[in-house]
Amino acid sequence: MKKFMLILGVITCLNSACSNENGNVPETGDLSNAVILDWNEVAYQAYGAESYQNSLMASKINAMVHLAMHDALNAIDPKFSSYTYTGKDASADPTTAAASAAYTVLVHEIGDKKQFLDSVLQKSISSTPEGESKNRGIALGKEVGQAIIASRLGDGSEGDPLSPIVPDDTPGAYQAVPPFDFIFAPYWVNVKTFGLVKKDQFRSVPPPALNSMEYADALNEVKRIGKLNSNSRTDDESAYSKFWYEFSEAGWNRVARVIASNKKLGLWETARMFALVDMAMADAYIAGWDSKFYYNLWRPHTAIRNANLDGNNKTAGDMQWEALMPTPPVQDYPSTHSALGKAAATVIANIVGDGTAFKMSSPTAIPASGTRSYSSVSQAANENADSRVSAGIHFRFACDAGQDLGHKVALWLLENQLKPLKQS
Repeated sequence: MKKFMLILGVITCLNSACSNENGNVPETGDLSNAVILDWNEVAYQAYGAESYQNSLMASKINAMVHLAMHDALNAIDPKFSSYTYTGKDASADPTTAAASAAYTVLVHEIGDKKQFLDSVLQKSISSTPEGESKNRGIALGKEVGQAIIASRLGDGSEGDPLSPIVPDDTPGAYQAVPPFDFIFAPYWVNVKTFGLVKKDQFRSVPPPALNSMEYADALNEVKRIGKLNSNSRTDDESAYSKFWYEFSEAGWNRVARVIASNKKLGLWETARMFALVDMAMADAYIAGWDSKFYYNLWRPHTAIRNANLDGNNKTAGDMQWEALMPTPPVQDYPSTHSALGKAAATVIANIVGDGTAFKMSSPTAIPASGTRSYSSVSQAANENADSRVSAGIHFRFACDAGQDLGHKVALWLLENQLKPLKQS
């Protein structure tokens, strides 16, 4: 992770110059995708890197940043349908425009990091020769960034995410899980979607009834495998439970960075992939929150400790049961961690192919320097979902429902947003 900051010159034109010695715009096919990868990492650093807590807001900011960069590039050389901005400027420098667009969004959304962002922007565009093309790129990026900001005004995302929870002892109803005594951002169910028509467009089907065999099987599975000192969980399951424990939008942006770099994707294609990946994850959160609060299902911690109240003779309570990892302060069903992973994986697989192998690290890996390798994007998404069961924080059916939701969200966006244009 730190290596991105060490190279943050920001060397957006490392592999090819942003413009030639006369300040003219180069052929767009010759351009490096480094500006997209760099500003993706800059966004992560700006809202706190490994220490940030509001994953919902992070997903929104990621989507805004990458839609701004996508639309800025598309205004110079339209290759895909635009999201919001419809202006054109073929004379603007592409990498300068993309950097300026990302900066404009970030400095608006995270104003207290302006000094850091100012420094990054100057480094990001420093290798571009002074001239009209550079100036037009800066102006275009600012204009596009403002258009994206305007599109999100009043989107419902503002508020204190630490909301008090009303106690409810009804079997199956969500209750706070220690050490948390609040529920996280209930207002997010009404946040404006980025691409979906409405928040409940793909609302999850109801979870299994508490007295069903499916529910009993799921409870007994997570009770056995997800227990803090479980003898049933393998060393590898323990390892990937921790590896994928970080916020899903952070992990899957890293997946996208690794793959875009490995595949040497072009600038426009990289911008589109990140815009779709982050739109899909942002909308998966909103749609997932809608389903979570609609069904209001308790987490395994509560369910296992109160299994004697669930009306199912195939379950048994254990008041001493503890999960391997801390339980996030929000309802179980569906797993949005699983939804985001599947949404991102579906987009990436659509663009580069599911059989794309990659290796990556995670800040929550044990040991800290540990990496994991995957033979396909779907393999990573499945492990990402399974990690929530082996961590003891989700029922299997919640992870399955999350993956189904994320897949549907991604397919909808691929079909309806940022579509390739027919080239004459």
